[in-house]
Amino acid sequence: MDSPSSAAIETSGLVKVFGGTRAVDGVDLRVPAGMVYGLLGPNGAGKTTTIRMLATLLRPDSGTARVFGHDVVREPDAVRSRVSLTGQFASVDENLTGAENLVLLARLLGHSWGRSRSRAAELLEAFGLTEAANRQTRTFSGGMRRRLDIAASIVVTPDLVFLDEPTTGLDPRSRNQVWEIVRALVAAGTTVLLTTQYLDEADQLADRIAVVDHGKVIAEGTSGELKSSVGSGAVHVRLADAARRPDAEQVLAKTLDAAVHLESDPVALSARVSDPERVAHALVELSRTGIAVTDFSLSQPSLDEVFLALTGRPAENTDTAATEEAA
Repeated sequence: MDSPSSAAIETSGLVKVFGGTRAVDGVDLRVPAGMVYGLLGPNGAGKTTTIRMLATLLRPDSGTARVFGHDVVREPDAVRSRVSLTGQFASVDENLTGAENLVLLARLLGHSWGRSRSRAAELLEAFGLTEAANRQTRTFSGGMRRRLDIAASIVVTPDLVFLDEPTTGLDPRSRNQVWEIVRALVAAGTTVLLTTQYLDEADQLADRIAVVDHGKVIAEGTSGELKSSVGSGAVHVRLADAARRPDAEQVLAKTLDAAVHLESDPVALSARVSDPERVAHALVELSRTGIAVTDFSLSQPSLDEVFLALTGRPAENTDTAATEEAA
């Protein structure tokens, strides 16, 4: 049995090439057991290809990968016995009812008819699908289908679940429902490897995050560590008198040594800061020159700003590598 501190996933120099494109280009990961680990990056960054290698669906071209100590190339059956994969698109049979989908999977996984029916009922209730149990899956909303898809992946509770962009295309309410399911899985002892291009999703769910771009891990850490790595964030200032804003802009630009942004609110200004000690100096200078401040705040950078700082482009950039999508 694995200890709580053991690694669920370890990779070293993992590479996958399609034609002349290195979809995954030397990925090193260590995912401790019992957490949500996020792979964050735009479409085409190499996230799905990485998951498919870890799930034994693709063979790495070089490097190594182990899942709970089992090599994905030499011991694929041992890996498959401990993992489950929910891809970007629902994999349930649209012509079957919700209950029939789950019973079918339970039977294929070796449960008796009685146990299959009871397990299906348990999952339908846990995922809020009992009322829809006898409806064909084709009639389900996107959120209902995604919940059923995740339920199908844990008919037999796995040690590790790969969730590949599980909330793509879902409305905010359905996304929140999926998030609660992910939290419940981890609370029950399952490790989750989550890929997402949604910054708020990584911020909400992941205990640690690897930022992936062009097949490489370009940063790794907790959300807070990643935010701290790109600076202290932004200072926001509100003035008592809008007429003094031009003067305040000059003072802030000089003391912070940064570009100052004039907000739509005529008494508000903001600026990016790399040294929080400069903020105190700036406030003193504003006071010394007779510029009254009614409110100020210093905020951490968002994951949006982290990704922009690391890659030079926003995370919502969805340039897609055809090679990865075809993988």
